[in-house]
Amino acid sequence: MNIETSVDPVAECSILIRFEAECSHKLSLLIGEISRYIANQLGAMIMNVTPSMDSILIDYLPHRVSIFEFIPYLETLVTEAIKALPDDTDSDVIELPVYYHQDVGPELEQYHSAGLNLDDVIGLHTNNEYTVGAIGFAPGFAFLSSVAKPLRLPRKTTPRLQVPKGSVGIANRNTAVYPSTSPGGWNIIGNCPLNLYTPEKSPILPFSIGTKVRFKPISSDEFIRLGGQIIRGWNQ
Repeated sequence: MNIETSVDPVAECSILIRFEAECSHKLSLLIGEISRYIANQLGAMIMNVTPSMDSILIDYLPHRVSIFEFIPYLETLVTEAIKALPDDTDSDVIELPVYYHQDVGPELEQYHSAGLNLDDVIGLHTNNEYTVGAIGFAPGFAFLSSVAKPLRLPRKTTPRLQVPKGSVGIANRNTAVYPSTSPGGWNIIGNCPLNLYTPEKSPILPFSIGTKVRFKPISSDEFIRLGGQIIRGWNQ
């Protein structure tokens, strides 16, 4: 895999590692592995490690490590990690149940207007395997790529003030599950009844960067049995 990288200071006490490559499962695994290594091995030198789809932001402690030492170290670390990346990369696959219905997915009507019925949307969304490319926006909110082209819709111009926990949304190439009730501007097509963010347990998330995710359609009875709730009026 051909990956161009750069390691540059972007602010006082902050360094950004950029990866110039098409977003893919391999790139997500690479970013995840490097991020975990930095967090685990260099904890005394850093404050935060923030991975994203194509970069890693590192906030470091200048009284613990000099930038003139840290940047060459990171450059070597990234180079060695790319060399060690295997050609065949396997990772965990988790399956998330989703109830696809207008009661929990108001944007299904928008797809219907575009010529896609409910079965079309379910098929396109569930016959795909996604990769966790980043975790952010809210605790446990995983950006999953890449959505089938017929399902891609831009974020809403005006976000909703409240999106129910478990809502499954689409924004451009990505899909995601809202791990808690929060504001949001993604296009909602269903709801996942599982708790995906459990700070009182370990691990607090069922996935990490590079994890593969598949969605499985479930009935309304199964949705309720698994703890799902149909909340009326939130889309008004």
